[in-house]
Amino acid sequence: MRIGSFALGAIFFTAFLFVGTSDGADVAKLGVVDFQRILDISNAGKAARAEITKQGKTMEANLKKKGSEIQERKNKLEQEALVMKEEIREEKEREIRIAINDLKALQKKYTEEFKRFENDLVKRIQDEVLDLIEDIGKKEGYLLVIEKRESGVLYAPSTIDITDRLIQLYNVQFARKSKSGPPPKR
Repeated sequence: MRIGSFALGAIFFTAFLFVGTSDGADVAKLGVVDFQRILDISNAGKAARAEITKQGKTMEANLKKKGSEIQERKNKLEQEALVMKEEIREEKEREIRIAINDLKALQKKYTEEFKRFENDLVKRIQDEVLDLIEDIGKKEGYLLVIEKRESGVLYAPSTIDITDRLIQLYNVQFARKSKSGPPPKR
């Protein structure tokens, strides 16, 4: 990742060199975008966060339910263990161990599914925002538009930050898509 940031910085520096040697004929138009702010503030980002939260709560509730069922089986076994034959007790203990292992496997599966779900939503938003950035860049003649955090920008004047404009445009685009229905699943 550092190599990519370094390469991006080198390209950025080279662009300034070439722009500076053009005798001031054209002004280099630069833009900075804070993708994290887009995720936090845009309607699509808020909707994605709500979907992620809903999915997480559903998975958590399912895990808690299965955990409670196992605990109930343990409690019942403890109460009946004294009057139970040893073979039956051992079989029930084995069943509980299997159920605990199944629960752990389900928890691992849910964790992987949750990460994949979250990454897919964020990737979809990134792709849509990148399309908007490309449109703005072409229409308004930007020489370079960079992501504030990933490219290692330590300072950029607010005058070149186009994040708020992108959020407004993206909210309009998201509203249109919401009215026409959900996007097809890939």
